[in-house]
Amino acid sequence: MARNEQLIRQHRLLQMLERARFGKTLSELRDALVEELGLDQLSERTVRRDLEALQAAGFDIDVSSTERGSVWSLGENLKTIKDVPASATELLALSMGRDLLSPLAGTPFWQGIESLWHKMRENLPESVWKHFEQRRQTLVIRGSPAKSYADKKGILDTLNRAITQHRVVEIEYLSAGQTEPRTREIEPYTLVLYRGSLYLVAADVNDPPDRQLRHWKLDRFLKATTLDRRFKPREDFNPDEHFAHSLGVYKAGLPITARIKIAPEAVAWVTESPWNPNQEVESLSEGGAVLTLRDVYETEITPRVLALGGAAEVLDPPDFRARLSAQLQTMAAAYE
Repeated sequence: MARNEQLIRQHRLLQMLERARFGKTLSELRDALVEELGLDQLSERTVRRDLEALQAAGFDIDVSSTERGSVWSLGENLKTIKDVPASATELLALSMGRDLLSPLAGTPFWQGIESLWHKMRENLPESVWKHFEQRRQTLVIRGSPAKSYADKKGILDTLNRAITQHRVVEIEYLSAGQTEPRTREIEPYTLVLYRGSLYLVAADVNDPPDRQLRHWKLDRFLKATTLDRRFKPREDFNPDEHFAHSLGVYKAGLPITARIKIAPEAVAWVTESPWNPNQEVESLSEGGAVLTLRDVYETEITPRVLALGGAAEVLDPPDFRARLSAQLQTMAAAYE
């Protein structure tokens, strides 16, 4: 989690320097970080390392001696970047990305996207903007939910601080299918954007230490309060490895290797829109194919199989096939 904490601090440092017309000293930056991120303490040495890391990454950040001491500020290359004119194709690309990230509305990340968008818009002549609007209609983004997390801003701020500080959070959470929320205590690790929705990867403090981390949908949070208790993060947690065997954000039980027979008319569905980047598709002589998915979760595969109706048949593993058969019989009985 140390890497995640550093990225959060560095992102906030850039925001502070953008707002500081005459720059800031290390102590001023440190105090501002402590206040904005809700930290207990932070050394000037850590702030200096973050600034030097940004410089090493190519950010134009200057340091100069003044009566106030050494002052850090954005260099001319970063100060004038907003004045760089955008072509219609560049603005089109930015617009596409903005549409895809629209579910982040209400988060600190969206604030940066909107700020950049409006700066680019203000610097464009009206004739260029009209040309862009015509080009914009040649590609329409669909599939990104029309939602906003603006009403969850307070909860998001609380969770972000808790992730950085490794603090336990008390939440009121309304699980799917439930009518009353439950109060829980969780240990938050990271936020995930998946198909237009935000999820929190966190452990329930009442679960055994070796229990899998859970995924909590932000839409179902009613309240979040940081407690005066810290937790020790799992040393083996890595977001990329955590989702290595997952098709999305759902994880339950142990990974399996599934073999699914696909009818000829549905083969295109699984090849044009792969279920997994490592899937194997073996064509059958009589038509159709066998889809092999390794190290995946049954709870993720089931909806995809059901979506294909009679065009998909689970071959292996046998217990997965048996459970799916029982589920189909229950569904059929509901329609009798």
